[in-house]
Amino acid sequence: MTKKDYYKTLGVDKNASAEEIKRAYRKLARKYHPDVNQDDKGAEAKFKELNAAFEVLGNQQKKAQYDQFGHAAFQQGAGGGGGSQGFRGFGGGGGFSSFEDIFSGSGFDDIFSAFSGMRGEETRRRSAPGADLRYDITITLEEAYTGITKKIQVPRFEKCSACKGTGAKSGTAKKTCDKCNGSGQVRQIRRSFLGQIVTVGMCDKCGGRGTVIETPCPECSGNGRVKKTRTIDIDIPAGVDNDSHLRIAGEGEAGMNGAPSGDLYIVIHVKPHDIFERYENDLYCKTTIGIAQAILGNEIEIPTIKGKAKLKIPAGTQSHTVFKLRGQGMPDVHGRGKGNQFVKVVVEIPKTLTKKQRQLMEEYAGESQQKATVGKGFFDKMKEYF
Repeated sequence: MTKKDYYKTLGVDKNASAEEIKRAYRKLARKYHPDVNQDDKGAEAKFKELNAAFEVLGNQQKKAQYDQFGHAAFQQGAGGGGGSQGFRGFGGGGGFSSFEDIFSGSGFDDIFSAFSGMRGEETRRRSAPGADLRYDITITLEEAYTGITKKIQVPRFEKCSACKGTGAKSGTAKKTCDKCNGSGQVRQIRRSFLGQIVTVGMCDKCGGRGTVIETPCPECSGNGRVKKTRTIDIDIPAGVDNDSHLRIAGEGEAGMNGAPSGDLYIVIHVKPHDIFERYENDLYCKTTIGIAQAILGNEIEIPTIKGKAKLKIPAGTQSHTVFKLRGQGMPDVHGRGKGNQFVKVVVEIPKTLTKKQRQLMEEYAGESQQKATVGKGFFDKMKEYF
């Protein structure tokens, strides 16, 4: 018998995208699934055709072979187009793994959460990892430059030392829950238009743990954990920047029933500095000099993050000139050298002059015959450019 065109089976064009193919299959599979469409005797056969088509077109490699050679590329058949009874898996490498996948997002999600979500939740209850914690700490720029060890106090849940985290009083032990026989789950069977549905819920007696404590530990009241404040030494490396994060594994809260502890995340805040501004590993600062220092040149002392340094001011230095002090910036947190320090020099013009100073400036002005100049406007510069 001549096999049907897979594209026509799914009702899509040969140029359809993978998402369009998947969407078309999902829509038709919902319609012809035997457990839903029980009135149409041809539904199961149609459903098999859909599975066979999607197993090929839903797989990029198989689709390319089919586009080139047609059905001849699959001499042994296009694969798992078998029907599905109840909630067994169906389809092939490119199909959906279960009936739940077809109905995902179609309004039936609540039905299938009884099979997947509850079981995962019960597993988490029986052995839940400890929570991660965050601690914010503020340091100075100088501390960020050198690196520092800080002592912090972290309130957290820790494993109870009296019962070693079991929750049972010392000398006693947990017992298997007689309601769920240690599975942590109870099953209920009900019928619906989809057929028989088995729902799995958490055991209300043991809370999904599978065990019960008859004699709770008096220290932790059977929880296996107690609230304590722990003092921890934090090594902050040199070069950290504002909002840097440090992760300390295992220093979060203790897990439940022997599960691993969470992690502690340190968020570092660096205080604004009175002198320096930081950009990456470079530092920026500003200093003022007198007009005579700018004209004649001079050597001045400026602050650095680690002390002081000498800066040579050449004669004729203009206001807002920026000088670079190589290697005087912040260390790289990964150990790749240091940044630079940039110093902007602002020439300070005196607001008042003595009689002698004014006389000297007038003589200088007469000899230099300097005239005010007006810089070219933006549009004049654009004309020159073009």
